[in-house]
Amino acid sequence: MDSLALPTCEPLIRFCGVALTLGGRRILDPIALDIGRGEFVCVVGPSGCGKTTLLRLIAGLYLPTEGQVLYGGKPVAGPRQDIAIVFQDYGKALLPWRTASGNVSLALEALGTPRAQRPARIAALLAKVGLAQHADKFPGQLSGGMQQRLQIARCLAQEPSVLLMDEPFGALDAMTRQALQDEVLGLAASSGATVFFVTHDLEEAIYLGDRVVALKPNPGRVADMFEVRLPRPRDQLATREHPEFLRLRRTLFDFIKEAEA
Repeated sequence: MDSLALPTCEPLIRFCGVALTLGGRRILDPIALDIGRGEFVCVVGPSGCGKTTLLRLIAGLYLPTEGQVLYGGKPVAGPRQDIAIVFQDYGKALLPWRTASGNVSLALEALGTPRAQRPARIAALLAKVGLAQHADKFPGQLSGGMQQRLQIARCLAQEPSVLLMDEPFGALDAMTRQALQDEVLGLAASSGATVFFVTHDLEEAIYLGDRVVALKPNPGRVADMFEVRLPRPRDQLATREHPEFLRLRRTLFDFIKEAEA
């Protein structure tokens, strides 16, 4: 297994001996983890190992029982506007009574963006995620992939420094999932955002990530980290056929098999 390597870029998020107990149950053992500014970190592990819990700690939705989560060197004390979350359940994340434009506008309204500036911002964001022709449609009139694109556009409206993604493509078909993987990679590269991506899909983790963090359960803890030394930009065919991709896939498969034993 690869060593527990720290990121080479400047740490933006730091888990400093972070542990969590909820309802008398130990959810996470103390975790030390640095996430670099602009890094794309994917998190994998068996169900119940704490992947989503780590994401919620970064978001300020949970506060640690022990230790601290630092963001820019300061403790995370609650939700922040420059940290956005993309959920798996896009249907519940969107307001069904608002059009695509109206859903994106919601984020701009929360930021206090002047009304006169909103239409141009909304149009640019919808164009960025391929929804320019669907601005007046309601979520129920959009496919699942389009709804997830809309949720991403609304998150980008916050101009986040950190994008937290909790299995965002898990409910989508394979072709839509691959298209959105490439869109997210492009958006992360163009915005410079730090991405923390939770997934059960080992191939997805390798394809997207600069680094894959592997967790073990009961209680959740960091078991290993794997640097992804694959060239960018990534390609859905060439990257997945690369010997390093295949090596990492086997290594992570063996890890999960052992962790679930």
